[in-house]
Amino acid sequence: MTETATARRSRLTPEREAELYAAVLDLLREVGYDALTMDAVAARTRSSKATLYRQWGGKAELVAKAIGREKSMSASGIDTGSLRGDLHALARLEDDCVMEQNSALMRGLAMAVHTNPEMLAVFREFLVEPQIAEVRRLLGRAVERGEVRPDNPAFDFVMHMMLGAFVTRTLLEELPPTQAFLVSYIDAVVLPALGVPTD
Repeated sequence: MTETATARRSRLTPEREAELYAAVLDLLREVGYDALTMDAVAARTRSSKATLYRQWGGKAELVAKAIGREKSMSASGIDTGSLRGDLHALARLEDDCVMEQNSALMRGLAMAVHTNPEMLAVFREFLVEPQIAEVRRLLGRAVERGEVRPDNPAFDFVMHMMLGAFVTRTLLEELPPTQAFLVSYIDAVVLPALGVPTD
């Protein structure tokens, strides 16, 4: 990328970028991914479409980065001194109302991703991989503390377990995920699989 292009892409201040991401998330919850347009984002944020495309390239990247930023900003400070404490803190990052909204949002995004290979690639790069890296960071600290053996076969499936609990509760029980549900799931399923005591 040329210096000029780099300068163009870095023109937004962190505060303005955060404002744009918040507006994107609000629109997503209002209309869903398929109905969200760059025109609507531009109107909501008083931006030009040219600015949005120059900064993010398209709707998929903008949405993925907006969701990814919200999650990474809230998870980055977690360090309770134990894996159980870290995972409980992760489960409590969102209150139950926000969690219900985000669960519906993620189900809608999952359907869209499966019909759009380009969108899948963007979401993997900007949302899925950073989330996997964050969970691995928590697990890595647990290994260093001696809480989890590095060769534990469940190590590579923690993200699957956590995401599965979050996404499928509505499908199986017609109930939204809640903090209490996720904390109970962590103690009943995730920690025992990793050989971590829960008492």
